[in-house]
Order: sequence, then structure tokens, then C-alpha cells
Amino acid sequence: MSAPTPLAGIRVVEFTHMVMGPVVGHILAGLGAEVVRIEPIGGDSTRRLKGSGAGYFPMYNRGKQSICLDLKSAEGVAVARDLVAQADVLVENFRPGALDRLGLDYESCAAANPGLVYCSEKGFLPGPYENRTALDEVAQMMGGLAYMTGPPGRPLRAGASVIDVTGGMFGVIGVLAALEERHRTGRGQKVTASLFETTAYLVGQHMAQFAVTGSPAAPMPARVSAWAIYDVFETKDEPVFIGVVTDALWEKFCRLFALDDLWADETLRENNARVAARDRIIPAIRALVATMTRAEVIARLDGSGLPFAPIGKPEDLFDDPHLQHGGLEDVTLDNGTAVRLPTIPLEMGGARIGAPQQLPTPGRDARGVLAGLGYDEDRIADLIESGAVGESA
Repeated sequence: MSAPTPLAGIRVVEFTHMVMGPVVGHILAGLGAEVVRIEPIGGDSTRRLKGSGAGYFPMYNRGKQSICLDLKSAEGVAVARDLVAQADVLVENFRPGALDRLGLDYESCAAANPGLVYCSEKGFLPGPYENRTALDEVAQMMGGLAYMTGPPGRPLRAGASVIDVTGGMFGVIGVLAALEERHRTGRGQKVTASLFETTAYLVGQHMAQFAVTGSPAAPMPARVSAWAIYDVFETKDEPVFIGVVTDALWEKFCRLFALDDLWADETLRENNARVAARDRIIPAIRALVATMTRAEVIARLDGSGLPFAPIGKPEDLFDDPHLQHGGLEDVTLDNGTAVRLPTIPLEMGGARIGAPQQLPTPGRDARGVLAGLGYDEDRIADLIESGAVGESA
């Protein structure tokens, strides 16, 4: 069964770097849109990041075409404007004003293409902070997520670019809503998503907790859980998370692990009573689980309806038996290396999103993109020779 392509026919031009903006284009491409990624001559510097940034480009730029433009030249900017004039969607995540100086601001683009949906991914929505430079980590620190993640007094960034990625997802939601509204009005609009407000939305449950209870939410490592058993337990070898989140699951848990004494205590039959007695319950369960291997614990829990999880590492997911059923797609990196990376986590019409992808080398699609704009071979050759357009070696 072929992958769904609900956005087939939608043309996207992407002026992005790093993670947040590329996420928008990656999701739109995964849904079938034609995405042309504008890179500087020589390619986006994100391609060359090391350390924790080494995976940014291959993860979030699959399924796109690449053209390299010198946006400091009049010819390069003219090509960019022609691309925007024929696009349905523009995506950008540069600092405020960066595209404005090139005449690629929303108002100018909309004047040439009234149906354009212009998606800006920024650090902040309008307000006192809107001109500040923001990164995923900045937003996590400002927005309370780092405070909630680390132990008290030790703010800790979440272990993935969750704000960049979620902010990109909100951008996609805005783009899809704007395209739907265009069906009725014939006009596009500007859509803006942001890192800081995305963080506030994610910690909104803790804000609401304070509003409801009058007590500040404690950082997750120090929280008072809503359930008595909702924790990581050490086994003989590898740890495992176990959650007991209903009274019916408490009974099942006690029977699975032969906790006859705890089940016989009728004062523990209700969740809130178990939370109050957590200091008595947890040591007994920790001692029991510690006598078993992780495989033995999982064997008892699997199929029981009880929430549980082995503590996985990112590198473990390449061989995860569940992800082998459509959760990973074949990707050829621009150096020819074949890998498998997570696909968009959606199923539509009974089919998974995703298909084999080849990561584009910088400027790989220049000639085809320019021909699609109606440029003849002589003009294309002149643009490449002048350096306004870069081409893969």
C-alpha cells in the first residue's frame, strides 16, 4: 500500500535552518506536498553541525528538493521571489526582519501571490520579547519546562528538541487551517508559531494546577504523584517503569505479583489511600521487583493492561520490533549512507505516512526547480555561472 499524500499539489518554499522551521517543511513533505528548500550557496550550515546537532539535517529535511541561492545578489533574490509567487506556502524561521530586508516580507509576498500562506516560526509572538533571540533551550528555561524537568533548584533541559519540534507542529496546524480557510475565501494569510508560547502551552497543566489548588507544581522528580505506583523500579539487570493508575489495575497488579498481604489490606483498595500509604507500599514493591530480571517483569505485565515500559535509549529504537512495522523509513544520506529514521507518526486511511527518501545534496534540484519556473536553459546556465544559483558538484 502506497503512503498517503493528502497534500499532493501543494507547493512549499522553505527559508529555514536548524530545527523548528525544517520540521514544518518535513511534515508537509511527508504529507505529500512538494517542498523546495532554499539553502545558501554551499548548503545550509546545519548540515555541518557536530555533536548533538549532527542529526538535525537528516531528520528534518527528508523529502525535500534543494536549491542554493545567493540571497545577497539581485539575481538570487529574483529567483526566490519567482518561487514564492508560484507557491502555496512559504515557511521561514530566521530572525525577525531577515526576510523583510530582501523584500520577502509577508506583505510584499502576498501582493504578488494573494493566496500565499506565509508561516513564520519565531521565538516569541508579538509582545515585549518579540525581538529577542530565542532557542529551544532559552524557551525551556524561560517557560518553566526546565524547572519542571530537573530536581528542585537544578533546572534541566528536556532530552530532545521538544519545543522546536512542537513549535513546528503548531506551525503545520496553522498552515493546514489557513489552507482550509483559503478554500472559502481564496486568500492566504500569515501564520506565526513561537517557541516561548509553545512552552507555556506545554506547561499549562502545571499553571492550571496552581490555579485550581493554589499550590505551585513541584518539579517532576519531587512531585507528589497522582498514583502510588508510578515510577521506575530496579530489577536484577535493567530498570523498568510501572504504573498502576486505577483501582482495578491495583487488584490485577497484586495478583500478578502475588502481593497477597497488600491486597488483603482493604484500606488500600482506593487510589488516594494508596498514595497516602506510598511510603509503606513502595519499599515492598521495590524489594520484590529487585529479585526479578527485566524480562521476567515484562513477561508478567505484557498483555495485562498495566502501563509499563523498559527504559529505552534512542539507539535501541533502530531494532525496536514495533517500529519495524512502519515506524521507520529508509533514508539515504547525502554521503550515500543508508539508514532508517522515524517517519511521521500518523496513519491515514489505513496506511502509514512515509516512504524511502534520499537526502538532497546542496543544490541538487536547482535545474529542475528553475525549469519548473519556466526558465530556459540559457537563463539557468547564466544563473549558475554567475554564482547566484549553486549546484551540486
